[in-house]
Amino acid sequence: MPLQIAPGVVVPDSEIRAAASRSGGPGGQHVNTTASRIELTFDVAGSPSLPEEIRERLLAKLGRRVAADGTVRVVAQESRSQHVNRRAAAARLEALLVRALAVAPPRVATKVGRAERARRLAAKRQRGEVKRARGTRGSAGDD
Repeated sequence: MPLQIAPGVVVPDSEIRAAASRSGGPGGQHVNTTASRIELTFDVAGSPSLPEEIRERLLAKLGRRVAADGTVRVVAQESRSQHVNRRAAAARLEALLVRALAVAPPRVATKVGRAERARRLAAKRQRGEVKRARGTRGSAGDD
């Protein structure tokens, strides 16, 4: 199940390490005997299948998700089946890498509309009138 993370960029299975271990949480006797938890590790920094610009973008975007040795780790332990967890972890890893490579559209600067500006100024005038009206009456503490 090679991961397609960008057009023309495929991460082969040989670059993804999988480790199985016992899953935590409730589950009775089954959970104590089955290694169904899957942990996939992908070396982003040392991957020969990634072009340099994609590697740099992944390392920058993933930030804290990348360990000190340049690897990204994904865990799946929802199912009692190791096979289902392996597929779930691979899907998560692929989604994580695709999301990190997505380029956000540039922000288009907009102006505040004339009506919105007028409403804001009217609200400020109204508030000022309320505050000004408070000082016109003689208060008990002005003796």
